[in-house]
Formats: sequence, structure tokens, C-alpha cells
Amino acid sequence: MAVFTELSDEDRQSITAAYGFTSLSSVIGIADGDTETTYLFRAKEGEFIVTLFENGAQPLDVERAFESMEALYRRGVPCPKPLRTVEGHPTYRAAGRLVAIVSFVPGSSSTIAGAAKCRNLGRVMAQIHTVLERKVKRTSTDLPTGAVHGALAQENVFFLGDEVSGVINFRLRHDDVLVSEVADVLVGWAGETNGELNKERARALLQGYEEVRNLTGAEKEALPGFIMASTSKRFASQKERAFLPEIAVVAYRSLTPDITG
Repeated sequence: MAVFTELSDEDRQSITAAYGFTSLSSVIGIADGDTETTYLFRAKEGEFIVTLFENGAQPLDVERAFESMEALYRRGVPCPKPLRTVEGHPTYRAAGRLVAIVSFVPGSSSTIAGAAKCRNLGRVMAQIHTVLERKVKRTSTDLPTGAVHGALAQENVFFLGDEVSGVINFRLRHDDVLVSEVADVLVGWAGETNGELNKERARALLQGYEEVRNLTGAEKEALPGFIMASTSKRFASQKERAFLPEIAVVAYRSLTPDITG
């Protein structure tokens, strides 16, 4: 069931003071959902997305997301700039809800992405992995690990033209092998309804990725298995789940050398 928390004048004034805004010109409710309420605040300092978490969010979760975004933002990766309170906290409480604020990101999500968008997405995904990769000594057979975004789905990636203008929603960031997210993005953005990968989009994603970060030999060897696992997750709750083994095999076999290079 959708929820939407109204902000009183007192709540708005409280948030304005907590974040050091010198003036507030408008407050616009822009979305509602099951887990959060979102507002656009326009202030003298700029435009900001204010999220009120309806349930489940913890300050530590937001702190981890903020730390990742701060590291990415400093390195020029397109993502919102996290805004901390004047006391340096990642969250605040207003209207009985946990509040977090980030800068507004221009652009819009895309339900259909051609090769150019996919290539840019691959490049940005590699930038995220490069910045957040765990720098540890490993053997040639070890899979590189680090913090991954965790939800690089269409609704969380904004474009201006074919360029990624911003990646949002880092609350699901977590540590994992990096190639697992590569597989999830390939399936989510290049997967067809029968499980097969669209060659043009998949090739563009991997080309964009390797313009920034080269997949290791171990990652390339492991990628088809992760594609199979990601495809299984995608179709597990859909009507095609009765044919899941066949669909997963189709996905596995569709990652051919002409895609991976």
C-alpha cells in the first residue's frame, strides 16, 4: 500500500535549520511508495531530494551509503552529492521519520536503452567498481571484491541524452565480487524475454566497462555462471519460471566470445 508523509511548516523549518539552508523557496512532493516519501526542496543553496523513510532504514545504513557516494562524487562519478546536517550527521528526524538529503540529479530514467546508453552505463559501473574496489593482495584465480551498487536497474540510472547523468539509490550497496554486478546489469539491461542476451547491448556494456576497468581472466571465466544465476533470479518470480532451467541455459550460452571480446 502506498504511503505519503506530509511535512508541516514546523517540519520544513526544522529541516531547513538542521541542514543550514538560508532560505526555502518551494517544497514539492514528487513521489510516494511503500518504503519512502520523497520531496524536492528548492533553496538558495540549490535543489535537493529529501527522503523520509517510512520503515526499515537505519542511520548506519544511510551512513554507509553516504560514504560510498561521497567517495564517488569526489572522483567525478555521476551520482548525487550527499548532504549532511550542520553537525555532520547523515540523517535527521522530522515528522516522526528518518530523513536523508542528497543533491538533485538532472535527467530521467530510461526503460529502453540502446547500445550508446549501455556503453555509458558500463563505463559508469566500472567507475563505481574502481573507486570502491577492495585493494587486497589476491591470486590470479581470485575474483576481485568491493562495494557494489546493488540495484543498477533502470529506475536508478538517469540519462541526459545517451550519457549517464546520475546513479541514485545507494541504500542497497554491499560488498560482493564485482563480476556479480556485471552479470546483473547485463541481464537487466541486455536480457531478452527468452533469457538470451541482446548481442549489441551486451557488447556495448562490456566495451564501456573495459574502457575503465579490465575484467580479469578469472572474472571472464566466471561471468557465464553469474549470468546463469542472475537470469534465474530475474525469472524466478515470473510466469516463465516453469521454464527456468531452459531459460538459464539459453542465457549461459548466449554469452559468446563475440560479446566478451
